[in-house]
Amino acid sequence: MKYCSHCSATVELQIPEGDSLPRYVCTTCHVIHYQNPKMVVGCIPEWEDKILLCRRAIEPRKGWWTLPAGFLELGESVEEGARRDSMEEARAELEIETLLGMYSIPRIGQVQIFFRARLLNDPSPGPESLEVRLFGWDEIPWKELAFPSVRWALVSLSLSMLLSS
Repeated sequence: MKYCSHCSATVELQIPEGDSLPRYVCTTCHVIHYQNPKMVVGCIPEWEDKILLCRRAIEPRKGWWTLPAGFLELGESVEEGARRDSMEEARAELEIETLLGMYSIPRIGQVQIFFRARLLNDPSPGPESLEVRLFGWDEIPWKELAFPSVRWALVSLSLSMLLSS
């Protein structure tokens, strides 16, 4: 960060009074610019005994399989964000059922939240997906999953299913 988003003056990295971490502080208006993790929200859409995955049409990891997920927008709940991203990526209408997992990934500055959801329609690729497909558990392309958090969420789903049976 080089400039203050409040007044456009330069910022300096310093530890503000009463704080313990370095922050970008405006040299003119003294606004402190906190840098916080990004929230990523998504779902594991299920239909019968199948799970919806999307093949990414964008970087990072273009061509790899993922769950429908994306960055939470200001003014929306985590559930609303997960439904919106599922609609954008897979044209999937969902009923959120339960929180499945939350994963803290400090090295990339993200907190990822996944829900278990029931698929309500026939999905199709949105602009961020090359294709969408329903997979049985034994058909999931484990070696072609885009991100570790996709694997973590799927394992959480598996454990959830075991505990509920």
